[in-house]
Amino acid sequence: MQFSRSQAILLGRSLPQSRLLWRSPNIRRQVLRQASRSDSVLGAWSVRRTLATESGDASIPPPPPPGQSKWKGFLQFVGRATLITTLGGAGAFYYITQREKNPGSQMPFDPEKKTLVVLGSGWGATSLLKSIDTADYNVVVVSPKNFFLFTPLLPSVAVGTLNPRSIIQSIRYITRHKARNVSVIEAEATDVDPAKKTITFNDNSNIKGAISSTTVPYDYLVYAVGAETQTFNIPGVKEHACFMKELHDAERFQREFLDCLESAAFPGQASPEVDRLLHMVVVGGGPTGVELSGELHDFLEDDLKSWYPELAGKIRITLVEALPSVLPMFSKQLIDYTESTFKESKIEILTKTMVKEVKERSVVLQMPDKSIKEVPCGLVVWAAGNKGRKVTQDLMAKLPSDQTNRRGIAVDNFLRMKGAEDSIFAIGDCTATSYAPTAQVASQQGAYLARQLHHMAKRDQLEQKLEKLETLAATVIDEEEKKQALQDTDLTRKQLAKIKLRPFEYSHQGSLAYIGSEKAIADLPFMNGNVATGGVATYLFWRSAYLSTLFSLRNRTLVATDWLKVKLFGRDVARE
Repeated sequence: MQFSRSQAILLGRSLPQSRLLWRSPNIRRQVLRQASRSDSVLGAWSVRRTLATESGDASIPPPPPPGQSKWKGFLQFVGRATLITTLGGAGAFYYITQREKNPGSQMPFDPEKKTLVVLGSGWGATSLLKSIDTADYNVVVVSPKNFFLFTPLLPSVAVGTLNPRSIIQSIRYITRHKARNVSVIEAEATDVDPAKKTITFNDNSNIKGAISSTTVPYDYLVYAVGAETQTFNIPGVKEHACFMKELHDAERFQREFLDCLESAAFPGQASPEVDRLLHMVVVGGGPTGVELSGELHDFLEDDLKSWYPELAGKIRITLVEALPSVLPMFSKQLIDYTESTFKESKIEILTKTMVKEVKERSVVLQMPDKSIKEVPCGLVVWAAGNKGRKVTQDLMAKLPSDQTNRRGIAVDNFLRMKGAEDSIFAIGDCTATSYAPTAQVASQQGAYLARQLHHMAKRDQLEQKLEKLETLAATVIDEEEKKQALQDTDLTRKQLAKIKLRPFEYSHQGSLAYIGSEKAIADLPFMNGNVATGGVATYLFWRSAYLSTLFSLRNRTLVATDWLKVKLFGRDVARE
């Protein structure tokens, strides 16, 4: 058995003495352990040499140059860590997708449970469905859409940054992952009768069955039908303007915008007509109007200059707002920052300007000095204001003494509809509250109402139990049984007294808006004040915040993939 000089040095003995000690298994293990722990390159090489000698291998690798083994070990560690992280992440991703794709079995409808009907599939209704414990109720969802739409990213769809299906999620995805079966009905509610506690709805699909209208009863109704676009009865808005509220609105804008480009590129088009076709007017200085203007600017800078070089320089974007400034919900500092960014981007802002009429080829404006000006344009986008739907107005008319607010349904502090406090709850944009009609408010209202309904179900169960116990205590003859019944009655009363419904309290989590040029603004609460920030870093925060807010891993993956595709290949300028 050979014994290297380096190993003898490690033992602190002469070579003959070390060879004698090498015969001991304990000494051999100690030598190898010390050599492998040594920072010396020669010590690590001597271990390999000894092992090769023991196995009879005549080929002994040459010792590595000093310093190489440290880097090699570090790179091997990084490689192994990367491989493990990648495999672990891929495994977790696959597991979550399969779990979401394959929901388990559900409990059937229970005739002893109360029926909860949810009207709508917007922010409020979807937040409620996501949070509610369906074991407490038989839940029925009625909505003209069978999906939830992530409305803050609608302007991105309008210019082709995102695919339309990336920001929608089937309502059945949410309801199929609940404990009890939830009935989802794609239909348009036409009538709500608070006296009879019934809802009438019609099948709104193109292909109808033998039954296209029906009426169902409810014990509790969550009214979350949202609102429709307010036109203020301005002539021509419905006929000639594009809205930006639903998915088909964004798709329509994309088609008509590309129509304007192709028409402007038609041979022989006069210069004034080209200027008209390439003038886009956005009405409404709220987040939707501002974000659409910013997305349009990005589309122009990133893509249209490459594919329509002869037209790109002629495209104009004008933002019209009746108030003194855009984004009134943000701080003055961020409003100024947005206006300066738009100025750099050559987006014209007309504040204190009102739209008097929308024509097929122009928009008539009342300027700040009260003068009337007709502005030629190719496309008008209307993103200003909300109003109640017809079914909402009809419902309010049935409770005239309690529902007197024209802005929407009046509710109390517990989100109960005034005049129908025992059975109807109203949340979201269909209500008239002190809160802004935003997705954040509706989402918090839905989550709050889910908790309240759980407490109400628990209260109903305890009340039924208490009634049975009181009956039992009054009729039982045996003293021991009567005593036990009385004790159970007292305990149930105490449990019932602990259930108290708390009023809704809104917690503002901040405001975000994208303003184009890879810049965003954020007004976020911090400590006892607010933090106002804007720029590229805020844009990255804006994207991460929206990704985390999306309802499913599917949506997050699709949106992130769309962003990556646009970064690599640009937006698609082909139209169907």
